[in-house]
Amino acid sequence: MVNRKSWLPGLACAAVLIGTVTAAAHAQTYPAKTVRMIVPFAPGGNTDIIARVFAPKMAEALGQQIIIDNRGGAGSTIGTEIAAKSPPDGYTLLMVSAAHTINPAMVKKLPYDSIRDFTPISVIADVPTAFVVHPSLPAKNVKEFLAIARSRPGDIFYSTAGRGTVGHLSAELLNSVAKIKLTAVHYKGSGPSMIDLVAGHVQMQFPSMPAAVQYTRPGRLRMIAQTGEKRSGAAPEVATMQEQGLKNFVVSSGFSLFAPAGTPRPIVDRVHAALLKALNDPGVKKNLSQQGAEIVANTPEQHDAFNKAEIAKWIKVVKAAGIEPE
Repeated sequence: MVNRKSWLPGLACAAVLIGTVTAAAHAQTYPAKTVRMIVPFAPGGNTDIIARVFAPKMAEALGQQIIIDNRGGAGSTIGTEIAAKSPPDGYTLLMVSAAHTINPAMVKKLPYDSIRDFTPISVIADVPTAFVVHPSLPAKNVKEFLAIARSRPGDIFYSTAGRGTVGHLSAELLNSVAKIKLTAVHYKGSGPSMIDLVAGHVQMQFPSMPAAVQYTRPGRLRMIAQTGEKRSGAAPEVATMQEQGLKNFVVSSGFSLFAPAGTPRPIVDRVHAALLKALNDPGVKKNLSQQGAEIVANTPEQHDAFNKAEIAKWIKVVKAAGIEPE
């Protein structure tokens, strides 16, 4: 009599082997058709602009066309959900902004899991954030600003491009780590928020570096710090928050590329190699630099660690600020 249980280990090994061979064969022919890159925002925003800078060169490296598919709405969750539910075959990619790591803290019930439902490929670029104040506020550095803020709790108002944006949570992070009380004024977009700051209706903001320098260079605003790991080439004379005593105060506006969960590693490696080739193109480098973006181009493992760390950080910040997810 044949012992059927003795077959099971062999069958399991055979199934794994067949799956591995199938994935490898698929990767060898990948891509055999057009690749869709979902951008979960309307055309014209930073995420869309950055995607359209590197996508043509990445398409050249892959040997297939890449179509940008703008699926904006609901703070990027609509397009992100579409990507999460797409086949993990390498023909759907997802380009995200910092909203991807902030949404788990700000949205009560996401229609996807921001970690488990995606395969990391790389952080493409970071757009540094600046700490700017209106010239009427007599603070030349972070130390002077904190002294003023502690003497006037709740009386310093900061503008944001909207609830749950990087600028909003950056200020809440400052409230938390520096033990001060700043008051938020939310606007519908970065344009109106900057206009009122320049007009002096609010006193400070954490805008992106490109949005900041157009006002700080002519002296209409004063940049007292920047929030990156290192100083930006757009303002090398301005010290970071860490250099000014706030250790671990780093805010990254990471623009990243994902694939749906379960995408075979050979395909991930193929996409990653094409992405790196595109980001090393001199024209792409120059264009991204002009957009205020600093190329990161890390590994899938580094991207995964970044994604998890940022999500955990913003959940902690939102809880500390007493902000209720919506």
